[in-house]
Amino acid sequence: MNPILRGLLLGVAWLACGLGIVGVFVPVLPTTPLLLLATFLFAKCSPRAHAWITGTKVYRAYVVPFKEAGGMPVGAKVRMLAISYAVLMVSALLVQKPLVWGILAAVALFLLWLAVFHIPTIEKAAVAPLSDELELEA
Repeated sequence: MNPILRGLLLGVAWLACGLGIVGVFVPVLPTTPLLLLATFLFAKCSPRAHAWITGTKVYRAYVVPFKEAGGMPVGAKVRMLAISYAVLMVSALLVQKPLVWGILAAVALFLLWLAVFHIPTIEKAAVAPLSDELELEA
């Protein structure tokens, strides 16, 4: 592979990985898609980085169950929305501006749409065997 292209792909992969990890704590950033992008790019340009990212706890917790089971259980969706809405509420209380409130409300509605209509809902039992496998491998 061309060294310039490899360096560019590696840079974008690390950026996606970093944003994905930040997305664990910031409700607006989508963790799973960013980690999937980083994993794909690492697979193309760096086998060592690909092996590292697929072994991280964040990847195993967010990407593997989604990738293998194809969705999220209802409980995980509720937790995701509760944490996201709590962060959005704190932001709304700290920033007393109607424009910011409108943006936060739009983000809240988007997250609700995402959880209800876009991310498939699966049975918790579909994720449980994956969790057991991940714990055995660790």
